[in-house]
Amino acid sequence: MDILRSLVEGEVNTFWEYLGCELIEADAKEVHIALQAGPQHTNVVGIVHGGVLTTLMDQAMGMVSMVSRNMELCVTTNLNVHFLSAMKQGRLEVKARILHQGGRTITTEAEVKDSEGTLGCMATATFRVLRKQTDHLIRPDA
Repeated sequence: MDILRSLVEGEVNTFWEYLGCELIEADAKEVHIALQAGPQHTNVVGIVHGGVLTTLMDQAMGMVSMVSRNMELCVTTNLNVHFLSAMKQGRLEVKARILHQGGRTITTEAEVKDSEGTLGCMATATFRVLRKQTDHLIRPDA
C-alpha cells in the first residue's frame, strides 16, 4: 500500500487531487477510497454528478488492479455502471475488488456508499495490464 499511497498522495494537479480523493486502505484483493463530496461535485439537480461517481469507481478498480499485479500499469478497457440511489453531499466511500484475472486482463467490481450505508451505484470493469509501474514514475514534466 505504501507504493500506491506515494503515487496518489502529494501529487499536484492530478485528477485525484482535483476531486479530493483519499486512500483509506489497499491490498491485492480490495481498495477502499473516499471523497468528501461538496457542491463542486454536484449537478444542476443538486446530487453528486454521475461522472464523479463513475470516476471514483474507475479509480478504485484501477488501483486494485495495479496492486494485484505488483504495481503494473493497467488501463480501463470496459466499464459498466448502474446508478441505484441519488448521492448527496457528504462522505462517500468506494470499495473495489478483484473478480477475475486471466493473462493480461483483470475484471473488477466496485460500489459507492454514503455515510449512512446507502448503496448509490455499482460498477464492473475490465482492465488491460500494460507494463511495470516503475517505468511510469518518471513524469514528463519533471
